Amino acid sequence: MSDTEDKESRTEEATEKKILDALEEGKTPVSRDLSIATLFLTFLLCAAFVVQTIGSRLVGSLGLMLGNVGQFSLANAADAYVQSQTVVLETAGFLAPILGMFIVSALVAAFVQGSPRLVFKRIEPDVSRISPQEGMKRIFSVTGLVELAKSVAKIVIIAGAVIFSLNVDRGLIIDSMRVEPGQTPGLLLKLVIRLTSVVCIPVVLLAMADFAWSRTKWRRDMRMSRQEIKEEFKQSEGDPMMKARLRSIALDRSRRRMMAAVPQATFVIANPTHYAIALRYVREEGGAPLVVAKGTDLIALKIRELAEANGVPVLERPPLTRAMYDHVEVDKMIPTEFYRPIAELIHFLHNTGQASRAASR
Repeated sequence: MSDTEDKESRTEEATEKKILDALEEGKTPVSRDLSIATLFLTFLLCAAFVVQTIGSRLVGSLGLMLGNVGQFSLANAADAYVQSQTVVLETAGFLAPILGMFIVSALVAAFVQGSPRLVFKRIEPDVSRISPQEGMKRIFSVTGLVELAKSVAKIVIIAGAVIFSLNVDRGLIIDSMRVEPGQTPGLLLKLVIRLTSVVCIPVVLLAMADFAWSRTKWRRDMRMSRQEIKEEFKQSEGDPMMKARLRSIALDRSRRRMMAAVPQATFVIANPTHYAIALRYVREEGGAPLVVAKGTDLIALKIRELAEANGVPVLERPPLTRAMYDHVEVDKMIPTEFYRPIAELIHFLHNTGQASRAASR
């Protein structure tokens, strides 16, 4: 089967197993433009705030030191060490915030695109990476040509932004040649900030587009054919660890969905700490009371906590809660044998005015 036919047969979205395997192997959607955009923005922030504040202090300190250089004793190595230490500390105080901002921006760009993972497989030796034949295939493939077109477009757009900025500020550039030498650094810094601000606009827009494209392309490349899904299902059925893992994922999703439904409950019955069942009954919706959540121990406490935080009445009915727990299921109506005690609770809530408040949510 050719590569084109293989891609055309991949019409199904990737399964949980394939996505998890890809993440473990380090195959995640990555946008290089997003990292470049964060670096540009960080540089702009440094130039606009750090350099203007801390930089002026550094220039003042060094200027004071150089202006009084005759007063410094350099009779021995210890004196030279003291003076050099002062220069190093002043310079480090200037560079530390800048380096810190760049490190933070790099980490932010990495975490936005996904949790960083240490994948040793990505750094294992691979002959195909140094193979001229494989390299030519990558360069002249459809993906390679698309990347080339994107790179050319980026260069043209950014160059256009630079030319536009320089054309707008040509008067300021000419003035920088006429001002006093002491005013030149401030004027140049102003030009750099203005130029960087203009360049950041297309860079950020390109980064947003590339970020969306990288995720869309990753999802498309992860697609599977129906045959691949069948084969994966056969393999996973025979793998106890995989079955347990998939069950854990499904249970976690079900628990999150259940907790999200607690604020919509009409009331919660509980056996103080060990059992909790959240029920919803709105006459206009029809049918019997619906079980929206249930749980024991920590989950029961969480259900109670969410209910109390959202104004859902919590009624402590230990015998009824224990009796109902094993006979009700989430997202299903209560069995007929519990109609009478639950109806009495709903009547009690109506008399106290709590049911009307719950129904309004």
